[in-house]
Amino acid sequence: MSLTYANMPLDRCSNQRKNTRWLTSEFNHQATLFCIINDGMSLFADDNSFTPIYLPKSQLDSLSINSCVYLGKKVLGETMLGKEDLDKGPESLQSSNVRSLFAVDFEKLRFSSQEHLLNLGQWQNLREATPNLPVLDASVQALAKALIYWHTSHQFCGKCGNPSRSVEAGHARRCTECRNMSFPRTDPAVIMLVEHRFPDGIARCLLGRNAKWRAGMYSTLAGFVDPGETLEEAVIREVLEETAIVVENPQYITSQPWPFPASVMLGFTAVATSTTIDITKDDLEDCQWFSRAQLAGFAKGANVGINTSTNVDSNAEANVKTNDEKHQYKLSSSDSISSYLITAWKNKEIGQY
Repeated sequence: MSLTYANMPLDRCSNQRKNTRWLTSEFNHQATLFCIINDGMSLFADDNSFTPIYLPKSQLDSLSINSCVYLGKKVLGETMLGKEDLDKGPESLQSSNVRSLFAVDFEKLRFSSQEHLLNLGQWQNLREATPNLPVLDASVQALAKALIYWHTSHQFCGKCGNPSRSVEAGHARRCTECRNMSFPRTDPAVIMLVEHRFPDGIARCLLGRNAKWRAGMYSTLAGFVDPGETLEEAVIREVLEETAIVVENPQYITSQPWPFPASVMLGFTAVATSTTIDITKDDLEDCQWFSRAQLAGFAKGANVGINTSTNVDSNAEANVKTNDEKHQYKLSSSDSISSYLITAWKNKEIGQY
């Protein structure tokens, strides 16, 4: 199973982009395209196809290279279209050459260009559009969103407080006063599928929900890594803090970029050595143990019996409320690593039990 946002098709040209002459040549090349980010949203065709629009420089009036962030190079195909390609069939794209891609903050554009873009397509949040996007486009849009967000939120030097400027093709910022350099920041967060085999012989995983989520949605537990902490220590600490469950043997599974706004999710499994849940000391609305049979009901959108006891006993599978008290449970969004971990555990692809 491929994780969303994790299939980067671009060669980021890390060495070449530091060369001003090379970068200027790519910026001015007629085949170069630009990805516009507007307050975290991406530009899509307004025909409900959710085709992302990448614009040529000719459609962006007086665009400055200093206001752009270099993303990388790839051979463009049917899934990534410039606006001039939208009215052409797939045949016109078969001979597409290698193109460079830049990201641009909508707020950095001239008013005339902004007006033009507002009539060109529709702005959508990336996560809303992702189910309709090819995986490569989702990854490119995520990269553009992450870098534009970093520039927006780091306009001043963290050392002396003076304004900083974009350098190195937008992959660093230099203070205008003390010359301190800063680089794009990604906050590591652990996300874990906690499992336990109960006395009835049934393995269950621990899922929780936040009150802000849509009704019925449950997810794996997650939290940011603290300074001076290993990833494994973060797994153990976060589960204990959120649920009072003690876990051991954290095992790394996979990772996923998560630019919402600036994280990388590090997926783990862990084995619980206790089972009594206490969420009174954290911000979870609810947390429960779920068997694979119950998770199968999640996937079907079926009503799943609630575990009314946080300490599941041998009668847990039969512990179902009356029909009017049943809840329709949902997995976390399909673009998330949480959904991946839950599905992989349900299918016995990961985990000890």
